[in-house]
Amino acid sequence: MEVELLSSREGDTLFVARTLGRILKRGDVVALSGDLGAGKTVFCKGVGEVLGIPADRILSPSFTIVSEHQARLPLCHVDVYRLSSEGEALDIGIDEVLAGDRVCLVEWAEKIRFLLPTDCIRVTFSILGGDMRRLSLVVPDEPRFITALSRMRHLVAGG
Repeated sequence: MEVELLSSREGDTLFVARTLGRILKRGDVVALSGDLGAGKTVFCKGVGEVLGIPADRILSPSFTIVSEHQARLPLCHVDVYRLSSEGEALDIGIDEVLAGDRVCLVEWAEKIRFLLPTDCIRVTFSILGGDMRRLSLVVPDEPRFITALSRMRHLVAGG
């Protein structure tokens, strides 16, 4: 199932992240793609917050690549921006990280798309100008996602 949302401010992006974060379960992988500054880390902060992680603990892990957090559900925040190939991701065990028993948020997921599970949640951020963003969500066709998306209907593009 796919839906496009419009975010006119950081609060909208946080709302989407918190809404999805409330329904995530162990083993879920959220693949985040988009330009630098589009809102990927803000999204991660929102998910982390509803899992019980203070927003100031969720940082872009570009230099460490993987940050793990213990919370209501274990959270793994992965940023593959600095990796040059999927082979490099395999060399450092990203495939094992993605297969873990935790929620996994992956920034710059397009760089490792062949390593992502086929049923992952995909969020693509597009900068439209100023603070406007388009968030394209692709989620599994499961009742928990249908319910969550209905809570976001006020942000639906063209709706």
